[in-house]
Amino acid sequence: MAGEGDSEPEKSFKLLGFLDVKNVPCARESVLYGSVGSLVVGLGHFLATSRVRRSCDFAVGGFICTMLGYWFYCRYNLAQQRIRQRMLKEGMRNKMLFEGSSFDPEKKQIGNERSNS
Repeated sequence: MAGEGDSEPEKSFKLLGFLDVKNVPCARESVLYGSVGSLVVGLGHFLATSRVRRSCDFAVGGFICTMLGYWFYCRYNLAQQRIRQRMLKEGMRNKMLFEGSSFDPEKKQIGNERSNS
């Protein structure tokens, strides 16, 4: 029977022979947005000027600009997310480590509030 116990290795799509679109974060979305940008810019230029060759040049430029723009935007957001995750993980680890000890920041705050009252 097909599907039972068959572990077919998943095929990946490599763009230009080296960019593994499936496993590289942001690569798939960048290529998709680049192709949409290419279509919009090329078609828009063609409708405005009716020059086919020049419109194809604009479409290629639109693809490159849109793809690179979204690539940098996505990678920046991914880096920010990883930094937040690292900070949260470290905070949770410190919370478990210092909870109930004299180094517990919450215990110090409660002690300060009682002495101020």
